[in-house]
Amino acid sequence: MPRTAAALFADFRSRLELTDIQSTTVANRQKNVRAAVSRHLDVENDFLTGSYARHTLISPLKQADVDIFTVLHPKYHARGASAVLDMTRNALLKTYTTPKVSRNGQAITITFTDFMVDVVPAFNRKGGGFLIPAGGLGRFISTDPKVHEAYSSKQNADHGGDLVPVIKMIKAWNRSINRHFRSFHLEVLAWQLFQNVTISNEWSAVRFFFDKALPTIRQEVADPAGYGTDVAYYLSTEEQFSAAESRLKTALGRSRRAEEYLRLGNIPKAIDQWRLLFGDYFPAS
Repeated sequence: MPRTAAALFADFRSRLELTDIQSTTVANRQKNVRAAVSRHLDVENDFLTGSYARHTLISPLKQADVDIFTVLHPKYHARGASAVLDMTRNALLKTYTTPKVSRNGQAITITFTDFMVDVVPAFNRKGGGFLIPAGGLGRFISTDPKVHEAYSSKQNADHGGDLVPVIKMIKAWNRSINRHFRSFHLEVLAWQLFQNVTISNEWSAVRFFFDKALPTIRQEVADPAGYGTDVAYYLSTEEQFSAAESRLKTALGRSRRAEEYLRLGNIPKAIDQWRLLFGDYFPAS
């Protein structure tokens, strides 16, 4: 007898979690990377951030990245955003000679064999928050990952712990379409779209997300830290908007068909649609 939707999604949810061994590996690796920067640069503070800190990082670890914020001494700021990135990369190259160490937007990415680590150089911002290099724009932008972490935690608590699992499922979908969307963009969208919304189950929640995200995908998405940064800045051309809409429409159609098969009691057909949506993350039976 086919399993219930609740049992299938419980299995799906567990497949997205890191193992204890993976978590230990991440903990040790990030400490070593932080030490590598501090050996060659004057660091005022460093801390974990990103999806790992917000508990929305998903398995497999090999496809994941762990983010480290490195708050540098203000004496480096005058060198400019591009130079600060190069300086951070050069510091890391003195320790990491085998893995690839490269500039990647606003971070320096170390590509290990098992997962990647993104090191984001930052400076304390007057009035609060931080300044980080804005990728290829050649300037610094304001942000505050500590606010993001607190905001994520509150949103998840307001939903009784049900929002983080749904966000992880949305991220699994994004991986199945070759990470078409920036992960943080999807998280912020979820925080916004699920405000004052009750999550009754995961399958209707993901369908709700696709339904509500589709008409808003051309709009700016403000950074919750309150500095006016648009986290959807990477979508700017008609071609990019059309491609994003196409992927959301496809996802919405599949999630709706899955729910209709579920309503009719045809679990195997519902599974077919969910596997089209989430790929091999979703159980086959």
